[in-house]
Amino acid sequence: MNTPQAPVAIDLNADVGEGSPADATLIPLVSSVNIACGAHAGDAATMTRTVALAAAHGCAIGAHPGYADPEYFGRRALALPVQTIHRSVAEQIDALAAHANAAGLHLTHVKPHGALYNQAAGAMDLAMAIAQAVHEVDPRLALVGLAGSALIAAGRRCGLRVAGEAFVDRRYEADGSLTPRDHPDGLIDDPEDAARQVLTLLHTGRLMTRTGRVIACAADTVCVHGDSPAALALVRTLRERLAAAGIAVQPLAISSTD
Repeated sequence: MNTPQAPVAIDLNADVGEGSPADATLIPLVSSVNIACGAHAGDAATMTRTVALAAAHGCAIGAHPGYADPEYFGRRALALPVQTIHRSVAEQIDALAAHANAAGLHLTHVKPHGALYNQAAGAMDLAMAIAQAVHEVDPRLALVGLAGSALIAAGRRCGLRVAGEAFVDRRYEADGSLTPRDHPDGLIDDPEDAARQVLTLLHTGRLMTRTGRVIACAADTVCVHGDSPAALALVRTLRERLAAAGIAVQPLAISSTD
């Protein structure tokens, strides 16, 4: 079996605009941002401020729509009609796009947040509702989702460009899903451990799961959660290890629809 050749560059994205005081320090270290659109977190002021900060540092700017459930930060699984989710996602993308357009900028991508992201990874009807909402707002937008998931398949079905995502700060289950946050081994907060996971992925196209099983993973972008207390340390160490490996950090290299 041939070993995949490591890429010369990778996109490093962060979920931001969610109220973390670290955003101003984190955003200059990444190449793409996913900005909360006022549902699970964020408001008009944070959207305006975060868009400006991302633009100042040359980041690709994406919308990060989630469940309108700020009490649980959009991380509680909800059972909503797909029509409701379609409408909410479209409205949230429009909200952030208005702030970007006011600054003379355009969105490049959409990445769902939290429980919405995780549920859509395994449920095609929900994934299609999201992908159709993205296409309806702007078919030029790319859809970012868990690598190999229903969300990526739905994006392709709708004719969108897609980007498969892997995580810097999360463990994986044997089926390729993310280990739940409330599991003792769900999160990675050790910078060297996180960097090792990403470098192994980039050099081999594989991830070690929580149980020790090795799974294939083809990722166009890797994510760090901006609200994680360890986010800055993880990103700084990862960037050092990527540079040492000759891998640049640059905005999304997005797959075609075929």
